[in-house]
Amino acid sequence: MISQSSIDLVFETARVEEVIGDFVNLKKSGSNFKGLSPFSDERSPSFMVSPVKQIWKDFSSGKGGNVVAFLMEHEHFTYPEAIKYLAKKYNIEIEETEQSNEQKDQANERESLYLVSEFASSYFQKILHKTDQGRSIGLSYFKERGFTEETIKKFDLGYSLNEWQAFTDEALKQGYNIDYLEKTGLTIVKEDKRFDRFKGRVMFPIKSMSGRVLGFGGRILINDKKAAKYVNSPESDIYHKSNVLYGIFHAKQSIAKEDNCYLVEGYTDVIQFHQTGIKNVVSSSGTALTSEQIRLINRLTKNITVLFDGDAAGLRASLRGIDLILEQGMNVKVCTFPEGEDPDSFAKQNTLEELSIYLENNAKDFIQFKASVLYEESKNDPIKKAETVREIVNSIAKIPDRIKKEIYIQECARIMDISEEVLFSTLAQINKKEFQEENKQFKSEQKAFEVIRHQQPVEKVNVQYILEKKIIEVLLLYGNKTERFEDLVLKENEQGNLVLEPVVNEAKVFEKVFLDLQEDEMEFTNANFKTLYYTIIDKLNQNPDFELKNFINSVDAEMGNEISHILMEDERYTLDNWQRMNIYPKEKMHSVAQLVSETILSLRCFLIDQKVKEFQQETLHKKIDTNRNILEEVKDYSGLKMLLSRKLNRVL
Repeated sequence: MISQSSIDLVFETARVEEVIGDFVNLKKSGSNFKGLSPFSDERSPSFMVSPVKQIWKDFSSGKGGNVVAFLMEHEHFTYPEAIKYLAKKYNIEIEETEQSNEQKDQANERESLYLVSEFASSYFQKILHKTDQGRSIGLSYFKERGFTEETIKKFDLGYSLNEWQAFTDEALKQGYNIDYLEKTGLTIVKEDKRFDRFKGRVMFPIKSMSGRVLGFGGRILINDKKAAKYVNSPESDIYHKSNVLYGIFHAKQSIAKEDNCYLVEGYTDVIQFHQTGIKNVVSSSGTALTSEQIRLINRLTKNITVLFDGDAAGLRASLRGIDLILEQGMNVKVCTFPEGEDPDSFAKQNTLEELSIYLENNAKDFIQFKASVLYEESKNDPIKKAETVREIVNSIAKIPDRIKKEIYIQECARIMDISEEVLFSTLAQINKKEFQEENKQFKSEQKAFEVIRHQQPVEKVNVQYILEKKIIEVLLLYGNKTERFEDLVLKENEQGNLVLEPVVNEAKVFEKVFLDLQEDEMEFTNANFKTLYYTIIDKLNQNPDFELKNFINSVDAEMGNEISHILMEDERYTLDNWQRMNIYPKEKMHSVAQLVSETILSLRCFLIDQKVKEFQQETLHKKIDTNRNILEEVKDYSGLKMLLSRKLNRVL
């Protein structure tokens, strides 16, 4: 258990914009920050962070909350894990009781897989540094690769003993369950026998963006034709190869800062670049590049530079990955190294300055690179050249931006010495074919939609829901503020008519709202709002130093999401760059007292309308004498609404 004082200190210290900035490329937008949603595939920002309110809202998925809620949603942390992550980030020492073996067994399965992986990482590091076999074989290998002691520790590199079940025996001795050892792939279980998967290999822990160990890559150091050079952890509940990039944990801040990501092929490429001083580098870890991996980079930057060695066969295969990057609307450059060199060896032999200059001078735009690679293969064969041109145009067709498409067509025409008209015609043919396929799919979806549309009536605007939400928003933002309110007292004038006389009173916002709703016997119809309302009133009543940030951190995730939805809804318009089109949304200029009065009056008018409708329904089923009484009441309510409307119009 983590002590409450430690939790409070974490919440006081953590900044939501700093934490989320490690995972999402945030850009300033007024007093807030905006970025691409980390929970859905999108090209226009719908994700917003408020430093003032210390909350976030993802309009594409509907998720929201405080800093802990983000880590629980994005990294699938438990609450204690999120607190520990924040404590580590901000160098806060937390107080907690040690977990027993029984408590480890009781943890949920996903968390158990994480615990086993973390233990394995620590174990392999210990073997590397503390045993004779680890130092003489594993550490010697890393030193030969040119890695410093600092780099080895930074990337948590390790070694697995060349013994059949050394790791498995130690893990079981420490109380870890064999089921979880098997599910993470660290132990292979066959009938009644158990083997270490990574026996006799140097170990590369593969981490998530937040730094949690998901799996491992292991390299064998002896020449064994039967054994694979590299072995990766198998797929598990926490490790999905297609969703992970090696080095992303160490690279994320540098990628966002440099606004560029270098993409390499292997573990040592990443480590060597990092050691040389270029930290915005990641690897797909020997697997083919996937859309999920590209989207991971897309959250941090729109620019990717793909680095390849001089191997021609490898270059040809890599072109498919470039098309995937283009489909995501990203900017791609490609840099190759001299024949016989790869990113690891080249970085090892050059200084930071030399490496940086080489990358800058040799990084080509993807169209130049692709054209040069394919052109060399087809320059003396007209048929192959035609196929090459079509392949390049196919890549250009995947770019979502029309302006970029045109520029790349012009560039391709220049490089391949062919007319732009022919290329544009080819592009149109490709686009037409894609459009026809998309249109066919759209019509199919429309038929299904038509059935649903006829079955479901259009939902009407729920006025009371909107007004109740506004009351919650007012209480959250201004509940503890003292304001001067102009109350309306209903009196009879000399002519016998009802009039509203203004009376000015000073009160706290929450007191004013509570008394007005209580006086009119108004109840919340939305269950969530009702719970929030009484919770907020209770907190404000008990705590004169009520702060929004502390309140959000004290409620559960569901209520936190509801609060972020209420508070961030009005910020949605800032996600769109209206200024670019010379449209300038007006800022809210109401005073707090004005806002409170307007909201309460609007709710009163709405409820009067509802009451009048009830009376109208009653008249259909009552006798004439009773109808007269009802009509008198309708007249009174209508008169009251007229008075309130006048006041409301004056406020507006």
